[in-house]
Amino acid sequence: MLGVNQQLEYCEKSERFFDFCLWEYSPINSPHNKLRSINLLNASLEGSTAEGAIKTICDSIRAAIGVNKTVWGVKKYGDQLSWELYFYDYQRLERETSATQLLSLLKESLPCSLVVDENTPYFMFSLDLDGDTLSQGKTLEEINIYIGNPSTAVSSGLNYTLSSQGLALTNLYHFYDRDSQFDDIVGKTICSAHLDLTEIDIDHILWPELLDCKTIVVANKKNNDGLYFCRITIDVLILFLKRCDYSDALIAFCQQHRDEFSHLLFDVGIDYTMINGRIQISKSAFYGFF
Repeated sequence: MLGVNQQLEYCEKSERFFDFCLWEYSPINSPHNKLRSINLLNASLEGSTAEGAIKTICDSIRAAIGVNKTVWGVKKYGDQLSWELYFYDYQRLERETSATQLLSLLKESLPCSLVVDENTPYFMFSLDLDGDTLSQGKTLEEINIYIGNPSTAVSSGLNYTLSSQGLALTNLYHFYDRDSQFDDIVGKTICSAHLDLTEIDIDHILWPELLDCKTIVVANKKNNDGLYFCRITIDVLILFLKRCDYSDALIAFCQQHRDEFSHLLFDVGIDYTMINGRIQISKSAFYGFF
């Protein structure tokens, strides 16, 4: 079973808890003798070609910037997993941890020749990792840069991808409160170039089992749209993993340690488009922190 060889990490008395925006929340029950969310990241890595390299990278990051300051994401495209690490500093130009500093820190395990303009007021950057990227002789070819979008009344952000070709706009995100702005969530979701409004069943993208959450993020992307559901329980996460066809071993790991994850809240997302009147999920993801 997954996790047999995995050394589990437990919460400390002073533990703090964060969602995928690195916004702090209070645990929903006592974290005493409970597991950190990094155990799910480690479980997703077990047996992959990226396992050793990503664990080494995570250890280096925690040693350099501290514990529980990094968000991780596990992404599933078809049957393939990849991983992403996110680094926030809402001080923007007064940031303590820059992309340039982090890339310098990781240059031995994750070489990258890209140059980030540190005069850009980004509040977050992220690195995509997979077995191919981390294989010998490979360099990191893209960095994701996120900046604010203060011209709108709804909280939103812009995502750019930095590559050797320069910056390219990738995503536009809008953040909505699930309870007070649900009509706006529906309106923003169906206002899409990727959907046929004569065919759409909103429940096929705003999944009812995910709606007991704090925040819903609507993302407009180049080839599809996306929805993210922020602060769901371990039970809802297990339902999500089943619906998105994650491995039986990963689902079993979550079920085995359900009670030890019961204090945590998780975040999940789907990318989707409509083909011949049917919603097609191109990517799913779940998130935690370390």
